[in-house]
Amino acid sequence: MGPIDLTEQLGRWSADRGPLYVLLAARLRRLINDGGLPPGTPLPPDRALASVLSVGRNTVVAAYDLLHQEGRIVRRQGSGTRVAGSASAAAHDVTSAPVFLHLLEPRDGVILLACAAPDSPPPELVEAYERVLPELAATTGDIGYHPSGHVTLRRAITEHYERRGVPTEPDQILVTNGAQQALSLLARAFVRPGDHVLVEAPTYPGALEAFRDEAAVPRPLPVGLCGFEAAVREHRPTLAYAIPSFHNPTGAVLSPLSRRRLAETAAAADVPLIDDEVLIDLGFPGEETPPPLAAYADTVISVGSLSKIVWGGLRIGWVRAPAPVITRLARLRAVHDLGGDILAQLAAADLLPRLGALRRRWAEQREARHDHLLAQLARHLPDWDAPPVRGGQTLWVRLPYGDGTSFAQAAIRHRVAVLPGGGLDVSGQSGAYVRIHFLAPVDELSEAVRRLAEAWRTYSPPARRVTSPAAMAV
Repeated sequence: MGPIDLTEQLGRWSADRGPLYVLLAARLRRLINDGGLPPGTPLPPDRALASVLSVGRNTVVAAYDLLHQEGRIVRRQGSGTRVAGSASAAAHDVTSAPVFLHLLEPRDGVILLACAAPDSPPPELVEAYERVLPELAATTGDIGYHPSGHVTLRRAITEHYERRGVPTEPDQILVTNGAQQALSLLARAFVRPGDHVLVEAPTYPGALEAFRDEAAVPRPLPVGLCGFEAAVREHRPTLAYAIPSFHNPTGAVLSPLSRRRLAETAAAADVPLIDDEVLIDLGFPGEETPPPLAAYADTVISVGSLSKIVWGGLRIGWVRAPAPVITRLARLRAVHDLGGDILAQLAAADLLPRLGALRRRWAEQREARHDHLLAQLARHLPDWDAPPVRGGQTLWVRLPYGDGTSFAQAAIRHRVAVLPGGGLDVSGQSGAYVRIHFLAPVDELSEAVRRLAEAWRTYSPPARRVTSPAAMAV
């Protein structure tokens, strides 16, 4: 196991109180006990792990010695350090992506600038639930299992696309428990081990996790999937994935001409193209909502969600695709999940055509917080390169030296979490970046930047540049 792979599994190990070597040993002990580090797993050398964790070598040596005394690891000269016990069959793969691991940790005073979504349900959502309760109470003759989604919500999503100029029928819609489930279903439907998937570099790490879970080989292209046609000839991909609207993490927006070219090229090459529209409603005031890629080719597979415009706790996502694709996805979903929460789906159907006021209010708030974060970074970290964006929810920040992985470890020790760029980029070219969201209240953003500035003052980068695990996998 490489040092970066282990670092990602460690999560926010250093955010607690106490000596660093004790905290590191405690987290390693938990991973060993829980099966995250099975018997026989090789652990990184002291110096390599210390470099990526941005701690002194003595910290790692002391942690390893403590676990060695407990009999949990074995250390032998010339053969390295391993988890104690005979190597066994590999445990079932689980995610080690920091964006997900942060969700599994208690906050414990850590300011989370790594995971981005509204942090409270808006009054519009509460009102929608109140309006649909009578409809739920009147329901009869329905056992509540709808793997394709409740027909009321499927019709509402159909009308949502019709309003955007994309003719759609309800049998082209599958409702999912959030967009992440949609991506996982699509990966399961289209990808076989060893298949190539074209992705942007950088991109949303949750999509990379979904593709890798099916043992796909992500092939990177610049944001906007520039060079798509040549990449199709070279790699013969089974799938392509793009975020053309307020791109995660860069905030870029693909032009209408580029959208048309991409959609038509994918259709002509018979490569299923996923248009991740989760951020489509997050433009700042005055920004026009871009057309979906499906407006240019009906073969495009659109993925949407209400988690970013309404609330992360409203687990409503969807797929819009040709009807045969939807049928296939519904059959896959039925095996694992007989359907989503009916009340939530009814509330979402009620809310979809009423999003205008919420969208405008949220846009003004996000723009104000975006501007505040930029001002704080310019004041306290003027050598950081943080380009402004016109929508979305994140800044893509380039550090003047060092790398995002080791700096994120330094930031955690100052109780603020940022997302290192290496895990978002399979090309290996984003190691010097971190992703920071601007959704928190302004006072929290101010405190976060103050902590980041303290972390930066104490940060000592590794002696040599850290190579991202994504780059080594390609």
